[in-house]
Amino acid sequence: MSDDALRPVPWSAGTWLHRPEQVRDDGADLLVTAAHGSDLWRTTSYGFVRDSAPALLAPLPEGRAVEVDAVMDLPGLYDQAGLLLRVDETTWTKAGVETSDGAPQLGAVVTRGVSDWSVAPVPEWSGTVVTLRASRSGDAVTLRARSDGGPWRLVRVAPLDPAAEVAAGPYCAAPDSPGLTVRFTGWRSGPADADLHHPGLG
Repeated sequence: MSDDALRPVPWSAGTWLHRPEQVRDDGADLLVTAAHGSDLWRTTSYGFVRDSAPALLAPLPEGRAVEVDAVMDLPGLYDQAGLLLRVDETTWTKAGVETSDGAPQLGAVVTRGVSDWSVAPVPEWSGTVVTLRASRSGDAVTLRARSDGGPWRLVRVAPLDPAAEVAAGPYCAAPDSPGLTVRFTGWRSGPADADLHHPGLG
């Protein structure tokens, strides 16, 4: 993967899945405020369905990748920000950083009718600019993340129908806190990764 192959996606190219409580440009950045109670989840363990998090989405065809940068200042329990890929209300994947168990957690939720959740603690990522990358190739999407331009970490490889119409882009949510404002600093697209263990991803 080469950063030279990536092209910026203007904020104006996206369509809101759910409009945020507030949104404004701040120079080249986008400040997005998620309302209290906003979330994305389906059924598993908790027994409820939530489909209310603000997300700014643009088409992501098979063979393409998307990256989103966000400052991970997430003070409240379950505050979260990252990248959402959506087919419909029962088929979607989100990857990002979420505050849980007293620390920032890097993880993903893959929803195919019902949701699952996987996390790993990244306390050193608090307050940094985190890049989330989703690479769509064949029957899979590969999710990666890095902090402040450091080494990429593999987050998840998840199934995704190659024929599905997918939209992807930045999202945030505040399930438990009074609200959350996230600074998104970049959105880019480019070709999908050459393979799962690409030598350029160190």
